[in-house]
Amino acid sequence: MKIVLAPDSFKESMTAAEAAAAMAAGVRRALPNAECVEVPLADGGEGTAETLISSLGAARHTVRVLGPLGARMDAEYGLTADGLAILDMASAAGLELLAPQERDVMRSSTAGVAAMILDALDAGATRFVVGLGGSATNDGGAGLLAGLGAALLNADGGPVMPAPVGLRRLARVDLVGLDPRLAEAQIEIACDVTNPLLGPSGASAVFGPQKGASEEQVLELDRILGGWADALESATGESFRDIPGAGAAGGLGFAFLAISAEARRGIELVIDASGLEQHLADADLVLTGEGSIDGQTLSGKTPYGVAQAAARHGVPVIAFAGRVGSGSEELLARGFNAVVPILAEPFDLAAALREGPRNLEEAVCTTLGVLSIEA
Repeated sequence: MKIVLAPDSFKESMTAAEAAAAMAAGVRRALPNAECVEVPLADGGEGTAETLISSLGAARHTVRVLGPLGARMDAEYGLTADGLAILDMASAAGLELLAPQERDVMRSSTAGVAAMILDALDAGATRFVVGLGGSATNDGGAGLLAGLGAALLNADGGPVMPAPVGLRRLARVDLVGLDPRLAEAQIEIACDVTNPLLGPSGASAVFGPQKGASEEQVLELDRILGGWADALESATGESFRDIPGAGAAGGLGFAFLAISAEARRGIELVIDASGLEQHLADADLVLTGEGSIDGQTLSGKTPYGVAQAAARHGVPVIAFAGRVGSGSEELLARGFNAVVPILAEPFDLAAALREGPRNLEEAVCTTLGVLSIEA
């Protein structure tokens, strides 16, 4: 019996790889002769790169970059033997890099992401997968493009700071200096959101407050990004601001789209890159899961992406979760054979997070044991 183990992370408890290993331990206890194939996944949010680096066995590279507020720091990305670079923008410009009192969305920049890309190009990368979750920035990707060679100019032809505070004075964008290797590279951005760049559902309005922006700053940021969009779209001759995902990572998606990147749902991109479909072709069962499963899971979260892939191969799916919430019953009509909480009784949250791997292993073992008896 071949069982594919394809979970996302269980936030604050297990990485996706740790969850897959815990599932495998539970399978082996219940079905010692089963073949286990571990395929840890992610949906484009934080941890996407780490998951793919581990899954694909990519070599790890460390590069010195400027963090979101300009402090020098190290960022890591992965590079496979066939030239696929895997990176999370959050490694260089993530909210987790700043203490709450340090957050300054008006001065934060994505320049560090450009340094990661240039280093990967130097190392031989020809293709990129970029996770866009967890940003500390709202610069519309201005830092990225400036770092890649674009000129951001004021009315007098002088440079402006590639952050919202500098973009107030932006008059023109010149793309002549962009690194020419970008024209030959294939870039895919993994989005776990579909927001446009501007407006009430745009980057500033929806995500600005969680990065420390006040109500007044949210309005100003939207105006600033509107000017940035006008200048960049004038330079490219195309419009990108309304494409789903343009507002991802504080508008970083918009800048990537302007240099011909392809925006894809994170889970679809990760499934393709991980080789999950090939493993499902002759599988008998797939186990998936993440920290919380509810009605929102159907909006593009990892377990639903796995269920859709499994359905294409006629493979049954069981999902496990630390929390099974409202609307989870809908999953049973959308490709899931069962949704199982890894703790069935009231619990202390800190202890549950700490004991996550053991609880997941036990839940898998118990569930498969019951199924084997029924069979």
